[in-house]
Amino acid sequence: MDHQPPPFFKRGPAPLARLSFYAALSLALIFIDSRFQTLELLRQGVSLFTHPIQKAAQAPVELLQNAGNYFSGINRFQDENARLKRAQLDGAETLLRTQQLEVENERLRKLLDIKGRQKTNGRVTQILYAARDPFSRRIIVDKGQQDKIVAGQPVVDDAGVVGQVTRVFPFVSEITLITDKDQAVPVQIVRNGLRSVVFGLGNGQLELRYMPANADVQNGDLLVTSGLDGIFLPGLPVAKVVHIERDTSYSFARIYCVPVAGVENFGDVMVLDPRETIPLPAQLTSEAAAGGAKPSAKSGAKKKRLKRE
Repeated sequence: MDHQPPPFFKRGPAPLARLSFYAALSLALIFIDSRFQTLELLRQGVSLFTHPIQKAAQAPVELLQNAGNYFSGINRFQDENARLKRAQLDGAETLLRTQQLEVENERLRKLLDIKGRQKTNGRVTQILYAARDPFSRRIIVDKGQQDKIVAGQPVVDDAGVVGQVTRVFPFVSEITLITDKDQAVPVQIVRNGLRSVVFGLGNGQLELRYMPANADVQNGDLLVTSGLDGIFLPGLPVAKVVHIERDTSYSFARIYCVPVAGVENFGDVMVLDPRETIPLPAQLTSEAAAGGAKPSAKSGAKKKRLKRE
């Protein structure tokens, strides 16, 4: 006779064996999925059903957060509006006086027959990436020949001079920053009007060169463009003096500066239009042409004399 227990009392594999089987199956599925991405379609199908559930579960929390942000935003905007109104009222007198001074300055220039400062426009460009050369300070922007960008145009931001366009491609342009070791900008000290040239050092700093050791330069002096190069408009902030080394054994002082503009910080810059070229008077043009012709005649006579000899 068969004395096997009824099916209700039959027992399957041991719990430990089942745990080991399912753990091994899980590890195998994880390994196969990581190597062959076999469960990607299954995962995407499951996400179609779980995404609405997740959104529904997050809806109360998002509603509370949006409500809190709404009321806090109203209070913040009200405070900011009141602060801006106070600032506008505080600066109204200064603005009116500035406008009056501009009108008076323009009138005096006309009376003195002095040419007014050149006005320029520009176009905002976005920095795409930095140049791959680790020894240079160059960036690539999203404007090129299609946007009428030409080599030599100055580049600024809201604080001062950033650099200069050096290479132009059909859709992008390369800008050399003022901190590059091959970049130089003619500058002028605001405090006393001394003119010199500031050079990039390649490490984020600049050096004011060709200044005598006893020159009147102090820490904190602001350097602006002098405009003598015909590229940068005069008066654009460039750098600020931070350290001075004076040695009587050398003719020039070592003057280190830091750029005023966010040369390596921001993502948007403005490329200014080229300056208008000022033609030379006819007398100077004729004198320059005559001066260039005279040496050629002398050199021809000298060649003839040497030939006879």
